[in-house]
Amino acid sequence: MSEAAYVTVSALTKYIKRKFDVDPHLEDIWIKGELSNVKIHTRGHIYFTLKDEHARMQAVMFQRQSSRLAFKPEDGMKVIVRGGISVYEPSGSYQLYAKEMQPDGVGALYLAYEELKKKLAGEGLFDDRHKQAIPAFPATIGVVTSPTGAAVRDVITTLKRRYPLVKVIVLPALVQGENASRSIVKRIEEANAQKMCDVLIVGRGGGSIEELWAFNEEIVARAIFASAIPIISAVGHETDFTISDFVADIRAATPTGAAEIAVPHTTDLMERTKTAEVRLTRAMQQHISKKKERVLSLQSSYAFRFPKRLYTQKEQQFDLLYQQFQSQLTGLTDRKQRQLERNTYRLTALHPETQLKQAKKRYEERSNQLARSMNVQLKQLHSQFQTVLGKLNALSPLQVMERGYSLAYKDKELIKSVDQVEQNDTLEVKMTDGVLTCEVLQKRGERK
Repeated sequence: MSEAAYVTVSALTKYIKRKFDVDPHLEDIWIKGELSNVKIHTRGHIYFTLKDEHARMQAVMFQRQSSRLAFKPEDGMKVIVRGGISVYEPSGSYQLYAKEMQPDGVGALYLAYEELKKKLAGEGLFDDRHKQAIPAFPATIGVVTSPTGAAVRDVITTLKRRYPLVKVIVLPALVQGENASRSIVKRIEEANAQKMCDVLIVGRGGGSIEELWAFNEEIVARAIFASAIPIISAVGHETDFTISDFVADIRAATPTGAAEIAVPHTTDLMERTKTAEVRLTRAMQQHISKKKERVLSLQSSYAFRFPKRLYTQKEQQFDLLYQQFQSQLTGLTDRKQRQLERNTYRLTALHPETQLKQAKKRYEERSNQLARSMNVQLKQLHSQFQTVLGKLNALSPLQVMERGYSLAYKDKELIKSVDQVEQNDTLEVKMTDGVLTCEVLQKRGERK
């Protein structure tokens, strides 16, 4: 079979992966489902399964995205996940690479946010090809924000500290409330119409989604997109993302961060200028020297001069390693066989049938021992009984009666004295072989 008649597993998997990666329908998609098998790695990555009644798929959200979640994903939670579908080559399975995750049943503001985001993205407002470069050394910077907030003070302080040559123009605008979006648009259009500055910083400090909503309005997004002046969006804190952030030429995590992006630091410029020539010269010299050494090394290398010998040596090394592998495999098999025999012997000794036989043997031995002990005990008790019985017989009234004595009873009461009876009383005289009924004819007493 020729090499062209088949492909490797790796090649086929790469081909399928490329098919997934170039499909625009799988590049950015929202999926609704239930979480299961959620595992949060120590590095912050989240691995989970997204499923519904009829299917399931593997998914992963890396630490950079998972750190922005406002909740902890748990098994059984209904969610809406945004991400792209691709193939994980080592296992050859497709999976979702999650970028965002929200609990199912999000509020109207978030849905409106996502709807507008999708709409503007479809129109190309977020495309990098529309992004303008920020001037390296701007002369004037405009700041569209509230004139009384902490954000404007932070921006001005940072700009003057880093680049004292820059001129700062504050364009006061409402950044919260019903009229905020129109106020922001008006200032952006005014700056463009009068060509006031080289860079615009548009933003405010952090807040709730309602407080930041002016920067999610469509008119603000379109004004930023239409601006001929490059715009840096600086809305809220690091984890806050608005529509303005996606449309702007650059997004800054905070207003202070926007100021740092807008201008260079004079100290850095001076140091870079002083060291640039030295570093460039040194780098070129080192590069040329390394290339020369590399060429000389290749020319004198053993592989370059004797490629066949190197191939033969590698074959011998392979044979040696294969023999070592076979030897280790045989040794491992023997050890496992001996271990199996030991375990079999132990299992046999611990088998219930073996245990039962041993218990039965112990039972028989102890039964015999108990029988012997009982026989000895019975003989001893029988001997003691005979001794006591002899003593009782010696003291028994019956034995006395056998020598000619008898017992007299009156009304079933034993007569011990003549005073207990009167003449003509009826008595019962008990003898060894029977009872006599007698009548008292005469009573005589004897002196003691």
